[in-house]
Amino acid sequence: MVRPWVPAEGIVEDLGDRDTSSRAARKLALRVFLAVVAVLFTLLVIAYAGRMAYEDWRPAPQLKLLWANTFVLILSSVALQWAQYSVRRGQMDAMRVGLLAAGAFTVVFLFGQVLAWRQLGAMVYFEMTNPAIAFFYLITGLHGLHLLGGLVAWGRTVAKVWGDFDVAKIRHSVELCTLYWHFLLGVWVVLFGLLFSGNNLDILLKLCGIR
Repeated sequence: MVRPWVPAEGIVEDLGDRDTSSRAARKLALRVFLAVVAVLFTLLVIAYAGRMAYEDWRPAPQLKLLWANTFVLILSSVALQWAQYSVRRGQMDAMRVGLLAAGAFTVVFLFGQVLAWRQLGAMVYFEMTNPAIAFFYLITGLHGLHLLGGLVAWGRTVAKVWGDFDVAKIRHSVELCTLYWHFLLGVWVVLFGLLFSGNNLDILLKLCGIR
């Protein structure tokens, strides 16, 4: 009358439940973190808009290189979306290509941001005391740091996709990376529009009661 296989099945089910709850917890933690980051950049945008209301405000020069950097960041996000699409359909080779392409495009974007800093510093009328330029370094620097943090998670995922691996865990990691990259792309699009707005935010400032 003894059925020794019953406890074993119970253990397997418990392990599966714990693994599922662990993945759900990691996804929830990432969303909470993204909410905090969104608040941080929102406050930064508000501070930027508030500083524009002063008479001594002079917008930072509009670097054409930032257009190319934005395009590269879009490509990195598209590559991760392709990796997520591929892993869900069991196409592991395409998933690896997507992951590697996303990392490569992200590195190119960060390198392009450094070049933009150097271009800005080499300009004749460069003034570090100009608040717009200080905001430029702060905004692009914070965004770049968040991308560097994402590359750490990306690197851990890439290290696991060679050889034997748990497809479910890799799929979850790719989904988290994709969500993170899409979020940072959205943040950058907003920041990019802000940096290239010049003095054309008068209507927004008046609606917010700042000017």
